[in-house]
Amino acid sequence: MQIQQNMEGALTARDRVGIQDFVLLDETTEEAFMNNLQKRFSNDLIYTYIGTLLVSLNPYKELDIYNQKQMDIYMGVNFFELPPHIYALADNAYHTMLTEYNNHFILISGESGAGKTEASKKILQYYAVSCPSTTLLNTVRDKMLMSNPVLEAFGNAKTLKNDNSSRFGKYMDIQFDSQGDAVGGHILNYLLEKSRVVHQNHGERNFHIFYQLVEGAGDDLLQRLGLERDCQLYKYLTQGECAIVPSINDRNDWKTVKNALQVININESDNNDLFSIVASVLHLGNLKFSPDGKGLATLSSSSEELRWVSNLLGVEAQKLHEGFTFRKIEAKNDQILSPFTIDHAIYARDALAKAIYGQTFTWLVNRINESMENTDPSRKTVIGLLDIYGFEVFYVNSFEQFCINYCNEKLQQLFIQLTLKAEQEEYEAEGIEWEPVQFFNNKIICDLVEEKHRGIIAILDEECLRPGEATDLTFLERLEDKMANHPHFVTHKLADKMTRKTLERGDFRLLHYAGEVTYCVVGFLDKNNDLLYRNIKDLMCQSKNAIIQECFLTSDSENRKRPETVATQFKSSLLKLTEILMAKEAWYIRCLKSNESKEKGSFFSYSHNNVHVQKIKLHTIIFTGQFDEALIRHQVKYLGLMEHLRVRRAGFAYRRRYDVFLQRYKPLCPATWPHWRGDPAEGVEVLVQHLGYLPNEYKMGRNKIFIRHPRTLYATEDAFEKCKHELATRLQAKYRGYRAKGEFKKQKEAATKIETCWRGVQARKERQKRAWAVKVIKQFIKGYMTRGQAKSTDNSEYLAFVRQHFLSRLKENLPKTVLDKTSWYSPPPVCSETSEILRKLHYRILVRKYVRGITPQRKAQLQLKLVASTLFKGKKESYPQSVAQPFVDTRLNEQDINPRVIQMIRNEHIKYSVPVIKYDRNGFKPRPRQMILTQTAAYLVEEAKIKQRVLYTSLKGISVSSLTDGIVAFHITCEDPKQKGDLVMQCDYLFEFLTKLSIIANKHNAIKVVQGSIKTEVQAGKEGGVDFSIGQEPMVYKGKNGHLMVVTTRTRTR
Repeated sequence: MQIQQNMEGALTARDRVGIQDFVLLDETTEEAFMNNLQKRFSNDLIYTYIGTLLVSLNPYKELDIYNQKQMDIYMGVNFFELPPHIYALADNAYHTMLTEYNNHFILISGESGAGKTEASKKILQYYAVSCPSTTLLNTVRDKMLMSNPVLEAFGNAKTLKNDNSSRFGKYMDIQFDSQGDAVGGHILNYLLEKSRVVHQNHGERNFHIFYQLVEGAGDDLLQRLGLERDCQLYKYLTQGECAIVPSINDRNDWKTVKNALQVININESDNNDLFSIVASVLHLGNLKFSPDGKGLATLSSSSEELRWVSNLLGVEAQKLHEGFTFRKIEAKNDQILSPFTIDHAIYARDALAKAIYGQTFTWLVNRINESMENTDPSRKTVIGLLDIYGFEVFYVNSFEQFCINYCNEKLQQLFIQLTLKAEQEEYEAEGIEWEPVQFFNNKIICDLVEEKHRGIIAILDEECLRPGEATDLTFLERLEDKMANHPHFVTHKLADKMTRKTLERGDFRLLHYAGEVTYCVVGFLDKNNDLLYRNIKDLMCQSKNAIIQECFLTSDSENRKRPETVATQFKSSLLKLTEILMAKEAWYIRCLKSNESKEKGSFFSYSHNNVHVQKIKLHTIIFTGQFDEALIRHQVKYLGLMEHLRVRRAGFAYRRRYDVFLQRYKPLCPATWPHWRGDPAEGVEVLVQHLGYLPNEYKMGRNKIFIRHPRTLYATEDAFEKCKHELATRLQAKYRGYRAKGEFKKQKEAATKIETCWRGVQARKERQKRAWAVKVIKQFIKGYMTRGQAKSTDNSEYLAFVRQHFLSRLKENLPKTVLDKTSWYSPPPVCSETSEILRKLHYRILVRKYVRGITPQRKAQLQLKLVASTLFKGKKESYPQSVAQPFVDTRLNEQDINPRVIQMIRNEHIKYSVPVIKYDRNGFKPRPRQMILTQTAAYLVEEAKIKQRVLYTSLKGISVSSLTDGIVAFHITCEDPKQKGDLVMQCDYLFEFLTKLSIIANKHNAIKVVQGSIKTEVQAGKEGGVDFSIGQEPMVYKGKNGHLMVVTTRTRTR
């Protein structure tokens, strides 16, 4: 009893926000249902139960609940032990299959964009991680997982409601062996929307693979296929006017698809053929027909697009041209070519594009099946995943939406049969009284579509096959005649005045279980026929493309029987699918959308089933983004969730045959264990009384026990698990005790002998170690005491240790630069001489490395800086600031010097030039000039004039002050009174200028740094001067004494 109470406490525990199981709601009203759903949705709690049905709201954002840690948590856990999760559904389906050794399927359905594809991916990923692992099994799982991106690329497209909408139905069987290993798989595909290849509504795209090929393929591949990297160039890709979608990365997806094709064993040759077919469809879309004089279609034989199509498909261009412009009509033994109008030619072109793409998709599915096929004949159990189109309502709904919504009607009918209806019938058969739950049975809608001779499909086929001018409108008229009084069918003609305003004359409206949908009949006949002209089909049979050859067999071409229409084929495949599903145990994932705009929210949920629950249907509901109550309420209604909730609250969640229940749980009661000899029903009664079941928790039927609450079952299951382990423990303990006694005696005797010998060995080793240690320590102490004496046997080992220790530490602390003179490690006395030798060697090595690392340019710069240092270091205040400034070859380019000047000194090589300010000899007026140094003289230049030429031989001295100014005085020998005297200038590049001059003119000793004033000779016999002083701001002016006054500032020091 204590176990059951603990279990009940765990099962009825509530989340911080809302209730995680709708069955535990106080009221089973729609309002209470929606309120609880919204509470959990607003707090990112994306899963909620309805008994064994799980509700899931899609948050349209990534949540960290699908990682490896989460998978480990949910492996092998009972249904209600942890919060709801899709992993719990997958795990319960898997373990139920292993326990009962029967087949199961998970039906994933809901509206387009509700998250069905993502749900199937999560289940596959869970099985890939949770199932046993070997190299072979990993390969199978890789192929299952990687089949998804391939099928999505070729079968998914952007629609108005979903950027990754599945445009085909997919049923995948995952095969498991008796050990639970995933050993194979098989995929069935349904109704690929081939019309999308040639036409897309506004805001929609073609299949992803076309855009991935154009955007992601390498330049070589595109060139080989005759394509360019621009989707706008291809008619089949631009009709929806949204070739580029921000949420889709076609380049990255291309890489994923290429990798996936390798995993599923598509070789390089098939790869080339596959992409040739995809490219040929794009070229087909660009074929343009023009009318001749009679209005018949013509196509240039030299058309570039036609040539590419013929090359990529491996057929003759001339025959392909003929197939697009003529129809071959057979009359007895004669063949007549009937020319096409432009409309017929376009139809033929589009029909070929759809045919080769549709057949290629089927070929691709078959190749995936071959790669996953398991040839082991032993029996296997399967878990099927049915990811099929959601209910679709677009602005314009055509033949494809009609088929898709018919499929959803059939799946809803299956859901009704396997859950609500089957539940009620089973209760009645077992004699269990309960209040019947009213539900909407959509059989009337299914019959409206599929009934023989009277259904819409039958009338559509008749109209396609009858002779005469059958059109889409005549088909509509036939429907109006046959369906005039049907409550779920209405047209413009049959509608009342108010409804007629919402219908066009070419529309008909069906009242589906999910709501009203208006279909436009335009294109119904053509899409249902989906015929490819025989001469084009014969041409495809002759293709050199291996995939086309395989898809268009000659035997099919020779068969003169008219093929079944698309609607009939689809109806037959649905009936077969229904038979497959009816033979398996059903689990459901029901996906709901929370809004139409895909705004980010937080809700996602799935339903689960326990290992031992038989025929309990599992449901998952996905709500997405912002909580649109009206939209969600509508989906809750047509998915029958409220009916299901009422069934769970009114009825019983679990039922089992008496013998099966007793066989499993009899260890829990002493009266039934180990054998019950009486009637199984009586044994079950004794068992549940012992377990403490309350009268309202269970009912005894004719052949089965019915348990009302899942928590009651799981309390029993947990008690059984604990009991099972206790029984196993007792048996193991007895056997292990018997075996252990004998082994213990033997081991004890052996251990005693081994311990004795081992202790002796260890003691002898320890004694030897200690003796050796004493000897070493004594010798080390004696060596330390005699370390200052000459080398002897007493101290030789100690001194060797000291040397080694010194060299080791020195190695780790060597100076890194030549300038580091202080960090050399201090040596012990015994290593002093060695240390000095090593120090000198090390610094020589550092100097050599430094010198070898100097470039010729750096060397020349250093040589100039050395000359400048010799001239000015310690003499002129502004010198330290100039050291870091590099010298350049010249401060004036030839473009800065007047060409006339260059012409006048053309015989002398210009070594250096710099801008200066020259002060007049009398008034000291500043004049901007250029100073040009050649091999023989210095030229003072004003624009195009050479104002003064100073031969180096006549330059007797150069004076500068010791302050921070840039004044320089050239002392020139004046032999003639008319000759110009000394030259006073100011230069911003004083140190560079004088260093260059000293080297060019070889005037190292002529440059003087003077204190105070510089005496100058204005002209022969007439003296002048330059006086220097220190002030707040630098100034140059003529003093009252007639000298040039230069005021400089102090050098700032840090």
